[in-house]
Amino acid sequence: MRLVMDSNRNISGVVRLKPFAPPRPTMDRKAVSFLIVGLLAGMFLTTGAFAWLAAGHRGRPAGDDRLVLKLAHTLPPAAPVHVAMERFAELVAAKSGGTVEVQIFPSGQLGSETETLEQLQRGALALVKTSTAALEGFVPAMAVFGVPYVFRSEDHFWRVLEGPLGEELLAAGETADIHGLCYYDAGARSFYTVPRGVNAPAELAGLKIRTQRSATSMEMIATLGGSAAAIPFGELYTALQQGMVDGAENNPPSVYDSRHWEVAKHYALDEHTRVPDMLVFSQPVWRRLSPEVQAWITEAARESVPFQRQIWAEYVAECLTKLEAEGVTITRPDQAAFQAAVGPMYEALRETPLGPLVERVQAVE
Repeated sequence: MRLVMDSNRNISGVVRLKPFAPPRPTMDRKAVSFLIVGLLAGMFLTTGAFAWLAAGHRGRPAGDDRLVLKLAHTLPPAAPVHVAMERFAELVAAKSGGTVEVQIFPSGQLGSETETLEQLQRGALALVKTSTAALEGFVPAMAVFGVPYVFRSEDHFWRVLEGPLGEELLAAGETADIHGLCYYDAGARSFYTVPRGVNAPAELAGLKIRTQRSATSMEMIATLGGSAAAIPFGELYTALQQGMVDGAENNPPSVYDSRHWEVAKHYALDEHTRVPDMLVFSQPVWRRLSPEVQAWITEAARESVPFQRQIWAEYVAECLTKLEAEGVTITRPDQAAFQAAVGPMYEALRETPLGPLVERVQAVE
């Protein structure tokens, strides 16, 4: 308790003390009025914002009727899949009467495939084009695409993707907040190397091969007798040039566009895997869209696929011609020898959750 001196003194000169009473706080009436108005305005804006979101106006600035959706991928603008996504964006705009806009960010501007998929899960990105290899870490069923020679041919590959099983795999990411829209052709992956050609499984022995960040792909290299290294694609040219790896595996457009042929002059078209690209949507964002907008996006994605497949096939043929012109030795080894060499992988897969899925793929006629 604080004590203060009273100004009155008694006859004996003793100072009388009394408890200190702090002054009562006061608030300016104008300040109170502003506070109340602010609280009411905040409640109104919060309620209005939720109602606005519920009405399907997510992400639209005031006075703008457009819904803007960001699409990220890691390939350059010249890639056939980027051209196909531009067609997708045009179709979305046409179907929506210009009320939905897809903005495309290529060349890894918004991050790697893994980083953009993580943004997609949070709803920070609406759309991502990704390889199914990168999806393995989010959707385990996607590992089936990395199983070597699980598809008998290109025709078998597309019969699977365009059938019930393909639809099932598109939906497999729902629990990971990833909504699959469509598949894009990414061709067949084959080995290209620096020191020597790989025309038989035994020739992989002792070679360090770069693969995608996929457990299935890395296991394939090990089964074939090589050593796998999951190096980011953007760092691969330097890794090949400096001898950090002896080779890699990819499709012809990727080999040509990356200029890896300047270092790796041997390309063996063993076509061990067919790993498609997928156009995926953020499930948190998808749930907030109206059925009409969802239909526009789904239709546009599916309609862009035939166009992508056509320009992809044309570009593959063009790239192979250009690679030969640049002095790359292109061979077509006996696939049967490679198929036999990866047999142990199939034996091991039978005891895993992926085993039944592999069998279902192979059962498609």
